[in-house]
Amino acid sequence: MKIRFLGAALWTLAAALSAQPSELGRIDFPTSASGPAREHFLRGVLLLHSFEYDDAAEEFQAAQAADPAFALAYWGEAMTKNHPIWMERDAEAARKVLGRLAGTRDDRLAKAPSGRERGYLEAVEILFAEGEKRDRDLAYAEAMERLHERYPTDLEAQSFYALALLGTSQRSRDFSIYMKAAAQAEEVFAKNPSHPGAVHYLIHSYDDPVHAPLGLRPARVYARIAPAAAHALHMPSHIFLASGMWDDVASSNEASWEAAEARVERKRLGVDERNFHALFWLEYAYLQQGRFREARKLLSTMEGDARKSGSVRARSSLSSMQAAFRIETACAGAGDSSLSAGTEPRDLFVAGFCGWKKGSLTGIASALAEFEKPESGKESDAHAHGGAMPTYRGGSTNASVAGVFRKQLEALSLLQKGQTAAALARAGEAAAAEDAMSFEFGPPTIVKPSHELLGELLLSLGRAAQAQKEFDAALARAPGRTLSLLGAMRAATETKDMVASDEAARKLRENRRRADPAPSGFVPLGEAAPGSR
Repeated sequence: MKIRFLGAALWTLAAALSAQPSELGRIDFPTSASGPAREHFLRGVLLLHSFEYDDAAEEFQAAQAADPAFALAYWGEAMTKNHPIWMERDAEAARKVLGRLAGTRDDRLAKAPSGRERGYLEAVEILFAEGEKRDRDLAYAEAMERLHERYPTDLEAQSFYALALLGTSQRSRDFSIYMKAAAQAEEVFAKNPSHPGAVHYLIHSYDDPVHAPLGLRPARVYARIAPAAAHALHMPSHIFLASGMWDDVASSNEASWEAAEARVERKRLGVDERNFHALFWLEYAYLQQGRFREARKLLSTMEGDARKSGSVRARSSLSSMQAAFRIETACAGAGDSSLSAGTEPRDLFVAGFCGWKKGSLTGIASALAEFEKPESGKESDAHAHGGAMPTYRGGSTNASVAGVFRKQLEALSLLQKGQTAAALARAGEAAAAEDAMSFEFGPPTIVKPSHELLGELLLSLGRAAQAQKEFDAALARAPGRTLSLLGAMRAATETKDMVASDEAARKLRENRRRADPAPSGFVPLGEAAPGSR
């Protein structure tokens, strides 16, 4: 009996080890399954923690094929239909998955061989029940809290509870919710430093400029413990970007792009399966570093993919990359704009801003006229993660983002007309409106941050002391941003604040250690734009 028990224990341990490849992290998730079903299930959960939803679904389906009665395999596949950070939930698809286990909720719950497994099934039934997404998210978080309290040593229940909490923030960064989620994930991380969910959810909890220092430790860990997951390679850049660490942002997204490309090649996937999200973040990092030629190459890659695909996802990604390139290079050419979406407020702002930069008297008027059309406020339906970040994400509603862009253009229009006081007042309104928006991770949704724009206007008008305050405000929201640093340095130099000037210059040198010569058409900051005086 003892020999048989020892043999069974060793087999189970070997199976668990073989099912948890080091390239995806390590978890302990005891279940009623054994053999191949268990192996596929564990790999699926590892992928689920890293938001590799399609690959996770394949593993859960393989677990179902190996053991059709294994209820948690259906739970896992259903969970791939819920993307809490991206505010996405496909309840109909999830219910179809659960329906393959059994036709009714009670029959499905009866398939669970233990109270613990039944608890997971009960939670997923709550998540995908009929009703509004917000109500379902809140009820699901409460169910996961109960499961965690019932089984306090179950690190999976605690990890998924942390993620469920993040999902209740509902398109805004509610710091009380984020810190509550972080507290749960920190406990898991302390007990299992190789848990991909713990480090992933900690990064999401801390990816803002105030809390980013707390996220540096999990950020340094995640890529190392889960190098096979392209999203795990990208995620550390959330913390690095919020800290203005551009070399690290670039290297994270270079690795993520390469891993995603290897997956596309290995699985023979189409162009729309490429990792446009990492490509956009990489372009933004290169722009902050002054690596304009490399940024332009990435933009050309995206241009080619948008031409091949024509999908909303590809075109929206291209639009985001074009907008960033033009703003960061003082409106240098950014390729064929007909390929991108082109009608969002962000695109209208960029068109008007660049027209103003080049002295056009009609560019801003044309852009403002477009704001009067209903379609200008339409939200992009591009996938928030799979492609570039759309114009509206996180806590920003269509109206609030569009309102900031509109105020910015109105400020430039007033300046063009010589109404300086009114122009600065309107630019200040834009900055106040942007400050009122929830902080959003990643490259800025307001592609020309309002405090930075106001600072540049003030600097061009000889009001360096006021400009310096605006650049400081811009850097508080977007640490290490190159154009804000450049403005801060010039404003501090003019006010003879050499300590601040030297510090900004030092950070600029660090940003631009690998910079290449500025692209053709680059207008140095501080040179008055046409019509600005």
